[in-house]
Amino acid sequence: MTRFLLAALILCALVLFLGQRLARAEDKFITLASTTSVDNSGLLTHILPLFKKASGIDVHVVALGTGQALDVARRGDADLVLVHDPDAEQKFIDEAHGISRREIAWNDFVIVGPAVDPAKIKGGRDIVAAFKAIWQAQAPFVSRGDKSGTDALEKRLWKAADLDLTKAGPWYKDIGGGMGAALNAAAGMDAYTLSDRGTWLSFNNRRDLAIVLEGDARLINRYDVIELNPKLHGQAKLDLARQFADWLASSAGQQAIGDYEMAGQKLFHPEADKKP
Repeated sequence: MTRFLLAALILCALVLFLGQRLARAEDKFITLASTTSVDNSGLLTHILPLFKKASGIDVHVVALGTGQALDVARRGDADLVLVHDPDAEQKFIDEAHGISRREIAWNDFVIVGPAVDPAKIKGGRDIVAAFKAIWQAQAPFVSRGDKSGTDALEKRLWKAADLDLTKAGPWYKDIGGGMGAALNAAAGMDAYTLSDRGTWLSFNNRRDLAIVLEGDARLINRYDVIELNPKLHGQAKLDLARQFADWLASSAGQQAIGDYEMAGQKLFHPEADKKP
């Protein structure tokens, strides 16, 4: 064998080896189907680089309403879900799509609305009474209408108030959009809307909007990470996904979540923080 041929074979072997290593490195990522609030608020932008540094794993985020995020996982187009609708999550688990649901953070929902407060609900703490007052005043209200966790809670609150949305007038605006879109619409229309606190604190286009109601225990908003069932989702990168789920629940992940603040306010609480 000539020196030239030997060198060529060594070079080919080296290229193949490096190519395999690069392919393995590029393959070390997962797809996270996530609720929009942890994305729009900037939480994921804050914590994902920390996880990547600790694990070498990239997390590609598909941010949607909770219902849509769970549907993405049902189709096998995600490796892990991070959502905030307990009823929809339980259905996902009952269908055997998900296992090992863990709460990793919480915040709360608030009602924001115009400073003139046409429904006269400012300063109250009874969310059902507030919804009744908005209905009675026929004050503009923006609904996400996107099957998200926020949208599901809103619909439950109207039902708790014994009010039938099919009989709502033009004051009720269903936009079929995310939390940022709903807040922008509310700001533009001087309307009320239900928002998670994290997205509200990171929202800059407030105009005349302000928090008008907060503090009802029914507005606690928990975020759960759910691993996929390998019996139905064998194609998913479940080992890598489990590493991210474990990190979120670990002391390092919980500290990263709790450290995320804006204007001196904590947008999300670690799971262990005491709820009001």
